[in-house]
Amino acid sequence: MTDRDDLQARWFALTRERMPVAAPERHWPVRFDHCFQRILLDNACGQPWREAIDAPAYRNASDELLERAIALGEAALGGSEDLPTLNRRSLEMRGKLRR
Repeated sequence: MTDRDDLQARWFALTRERMPVAAPERHWPVRFDHCFQRILLDNACGQPWREAIDAPAYRNASDELLERAIALGEAALGGSEDLPTLNRRSLEMRGKLRR
């Protein structure tokens, strides 16, 4: 397995398994993998991820960007980042939520 394969495997384990399992207990506003991916990627990019990365993001994001997104997700699971705040930021970036 290459380093990139390992990075992608970590990304999918985080966003498809670990975060969705934790969501109900933590009363997070999202439950689905694509929602976690949007939140983490938007915040890692500082803008809607599709403005910075071609789809699919897991394949086209730089290693550094994917690492930043994973670190945000790990921090949310660990309690040092607030997922609802990250979600609001993502929605604001997309014009889906007024400040």
